[in-house]
Amino acid sequence: MSRPHVTTPDFQRLISGSRLRLRGRSAFFATLLLHAEFVPSNEVAAAGTDGERVYVNPEVAASLAPEVLDSLLLHEVLHAALSHIERRGPREKKRWNRAADLIVNGMVSAAGLPTPPQFQRDEHLEKLSVEEVYTSMEGEAQDEGEGEADGDDLLDGPPGDVPPRNGRPGSSPAKQWQQAMAQARSVEAMSGEHGHDPLGMHRELMRLAPARLDWRAQLWRFLARTPVDFGGFDRRFVGRGLYLEALDDETLTALVAVDTSGSVDDEAVRALVAEVQGVLGAYPHVKATLYYADTQAYGPYELRAGDPVPDPEGGGGTDFRPIFELLDAHEPDVLIYLTDGYGDFPEQAPRVPTLWVVPPGGLEDEGFPFGDVLRLEE
Repeated sequence: MSRPHVTTPDFQRLISGSRLRLRGRSAFFATLLLHAEFVPSNEVAAAGTDGERVYVNPEVAASLAPEVLDSLLLHEVLHAALSHIERRGPREKKRWNRAADLIVNGMVSAAGLPTPPQFQRDEHLEKLSVEEVYTSMEGEAQDEGEGEADGDDLLDGPPGDVPPRNGRPGSSPAKQWQQAMAQARSVEAMSGEHGHDPLGMHRELMRLAPARLDWRAQLWRFLARTPVDFGGFDRRFVGRGLYLEALDDETLTALVAVDTSGSVDDEAVRALVAEVQGVLGAYPHVKATLYYADTQAYGPYELRAGDPVPDPEGGGGTDFRPIFELLDAHEPDVLIYLTDGYGDFPEQAPRVPTLWVVPPGGLEDEGFPFGDVLRLEE
């Protein structure tokens, strides 16, 4: 068993020096590094993160040139800040790490810092989301030895020589990094650097913008559940093996319903449908059918990545029952219903996992008799 490594003044000086140098380069990056907790560990090759803390090999850090150390630390902090651990889900670990590295190294390179010698930029892919890059790498040959030295830095937990840490009460690592991102944006704007941030045009950051991080990330997780995630739902989904890395002929089908009674605005409709289309582009095995509904159902429309959003239909009162009456005919694996929640619910809960997506001003959570409630941010 490895002996726990104790933080030393020399290690802290290395970290402080890097933070100071990055402050002169980018207020945005410097703020993210100030938020990060760096922990020494002899068990990581150079550095790694579990999405909460960044673990750094102190001997390696001491041997690096200052700019290389800055690049290494920023690389890991960006992985954590962009929730690359949490978002991986059931995907193949090495390919996910390669996709995330392509994006993060592109950001580091755009900031004028060095990247690994073998790294080759792809200015198109690096501006996409990591889910899209991962999908684009399907079937791509991996060079022998690639990823061995620097491709295992997304850790499933703390290294063995670091004791586990009790998280901050009531705040997940993803929420903490969301707050750090928002603070970094504010500091960047006050410093007069606004518009020069190398992350600004990256879809990774646009998709994880503070106002939308929660609902979008939760929607993606709902549409890409693993067997573990289905613990609170009908166990037949687990029996059918509905986890994406093992799907061949099987598909995961989603029924998407949108309340068009007048209580949900077009912007919310298009935001939800566009995000579902993003999931479809990243997960070829997910299929989705769209219905609009007021007191009756209008559709079906097949949703596909990149297609225009069908014009909404309806405009009367709100009755959720017509959509639930379609479940037997469609047999979806999940149901997503965008509504303010004010309407007539079915008397019995369906066997299909249901996600209510509720815009600002909608019904309180306890008013929904079943399902999960996801709230759009204002």
